[in-house]
This record gives sequence, structure tokens and C-alpha cells, in this order.
Amino acid sequence: MSSTAADRTTIAKIEAIPLRIPMKSGAIPNAALWGDKLSVADSLLVKVTTRDGVEGWGEAFGLGAVNSAKLAVDELIAPQCIGQDATRIGPLMLAVQKKRHAIGRGGALTYGLSAVDIALWDIAGKLANAPVCQLLGGGVTTMPCYASVACYTEPALVRAVVRQAIDAGFRVIKLHESKMPAIHAARTEAGSDVELIVDVGCPWTLPEALAVADELKAIGLKFLEEPLWPPENFDGLAELRRTTGLPVSSGENISTLMEFERALATQAVDFIQPSPAKMGGITELIKVFPLAAVRNIPVMAHSFYDGPGLLAAIQTTAALGTTDSMIEVRWFEQEASLYGDALTPKEGRIPVPQGPGLGIDPDPDVISTYRR
Repeated sequence: MSSTAADRTTIAKIEAIPLRIPMKSGAIPNAALWGDKLSVADSLLVKVTTRDGVEGWGEAFGLGAVNSAKLAVDELIAPQCIGQDATRIGPLMLAVQKKRHAIGRGGALTYGLSAVDIALWDIAGKLANAPVCQLLGGGVTTMPCYASVACYTEPALVRAVVRQAIDAGFRVIKLHESKMPAIHAARTEAGSDVELIVDVGCPWTLPEALAVADELKAIGLKFLEEPLWPPENFDGLAELRRTTGLPVSSGENISTLMEFERALATQAVDFIQPSPAKMGGITELIKVFPLAAVRNIPVMAHSFYDGPGLLAAIQTTAALGTTDSMIEVRWFEQEASLYGDALTPKEGRIPVPQGPGLGIDPDPDVISTYRR
């Protein structure tokens, strides 16, 4: 290999960039996640640069995990990756996993690894002058999507955000609610023509879930997401499906391919939800699709972020998804967007950017303005 080619593919720098973008003034009030008030959206971007200046962008699962994921990138992952060949993504990511496995096989370490992996796929596409979806075999140019809204608890506020999403053209909406009055309010506002997903956030034992199953079935859900604690209670999820007929989804808190295989083998879900910014990036995400295809289970990638993690879900699903796969669009009223209007959904569909790599780079002005 010539020195010029080596410079083009050798990793020279890895930078973890925390962002904090506030909600818009005048947004629907009292938004919350996991019981905490939501006034800003914290995220962690990771930029990988080769010696020749080719840049790739990735994203770790953010919100409350930003500081710990940044530490993992800076102190554990970047030192092992700098000087390595950016195009040997699988072997490099496996080497990092093997070296750091004693620290953990999930959480902040895997979030940071996910961001680096996504950035390397971005570089791979740029070197090939093709979008990632083409590297994975081709794909569609738009994808069906759903609005994923925050938790508002109060029925009137839930109705307001559901109406806002419907007016924006969505016909599938995900709630982050676990109280029945809020869920009923959403169905009342949405009517029968809009599908509802309810992510209750792992609150219930199996008996507690069974106690509300009939009420949830009467509301009519596309699926019920992560109803049980702990989230890895796959046998409980399978029992809930068998005894109630409720469609169930899970996967965003699964970190390894073996856990995905177990979730599918136990018939725990109707939809599987791997999260590219939490489970190891595109390299690991693409392995879930064939596992799910064997059992005719649609992959609904978790993408509760609006940076490169979202693009990773879009590009991968565009190539490998089925007709039932959808993209999760985090429906927050933020002051700024990393991609401007480029990913704005229209009539319930989101574009698949066709530029090289992830398809589009984040706005440097937004990064500089909201860098934390």
C-alpha cells in the first residue's frame, strides 16, 4: 500500500463532542423522560478523522449517559483505535470488545464503541463515494416513520402533542406513557385511523402487566414496548404475548447478539428493536436482521436520537429492513437540528440521504453553538 493510500485510511484522531440543545421556547410544557423534566436534549457526537482528513461522524446514546460515554471513548476506545486502519471495521471493533470486555459488555462502554463504529462506516461510505445503504446492498430512498414523543402524563398535554404529530403528517405515534388516562387520551385524540405505540419503560411485573392487558387491548396498539421489569425477562414477555395476544416489542436495552438470539428464540417479541447507538453500531446492528428474518420478526431499530445514530438506523434499515420496518423519529421541539430540514418527515415518511457515508454531515454551526 502506498503512503498516500495509508494516510487516507489510517485513523489519526477521535474526538468526542457533547452537545446540549434546549427545547424551544413555547414548546408543549412538562415534557419528561424516565421521571425527569426534559428542558434540554444532551447528545454525544464522535468524529473520527483519518491522516488524510477524511471525517466520519458517529453518535453514542446520550441524555444522561453523555459524560460516561465520553470518558469511555477518550480513555478506553480511542487509544486502541488511533493508528489503525479505518476500513477494517469489524476486526477493529472486535479487538476493542475483547480487550475491554472485563469492564462490561453494555452500557457506556458499548455506547462509545457504537459511536466510533458508526463513524467508521461513515468513512467507509465516503471512501467508496456511496451511501452506507449501498454498501449493504442497496435500498429504498424513503422510509415509513413514526413520531416518538416524550412523556407528558397529563391527558390534556398528551392530546396536544398527539395532535401536533398528526398535523405534521404522522399516522403512527409512539407514547412514553404508563398511566392509563394518558394512553386513553391519546387514543381519543388520534381516533381510529392513527396507530399508537406505547413504550411504558419496563415498569411492571408479569402479573401487573396481565392486570392491565385487557384495557390495553381495547385501546388498540400497534405494539406495547418493554412492558416488563427487568427488560431481559424474555420468558415473561413470551408469556405475556401468549396469554393476552398483545403485540410486544423489545430490544433497545439488549447489548449483545446472543441476547438478541435468545429474545427471538423464546418468542418474546412481535417486533425487535436493536439500537445502533447502544449495541455496537452498524457492525452489530446488521447481524440482527438475518436473525429476525429467520423468524419473520420485523426489525424496528430504536433511534431515539437525531444525529448520526438516527442516520445509522435509516441507512441500515433502508437496505436490510422489511416492508413492516419503520424509523423512529424523536419528536422534540428543539431550538436547532443537526441536519436542518434534510430529515424532515413528509406524510409519515423520512428520506434516506443519498450522499456518501451516512448521507449527510452535521451542521458545524449547530455543533459550535450548542457544544457543551
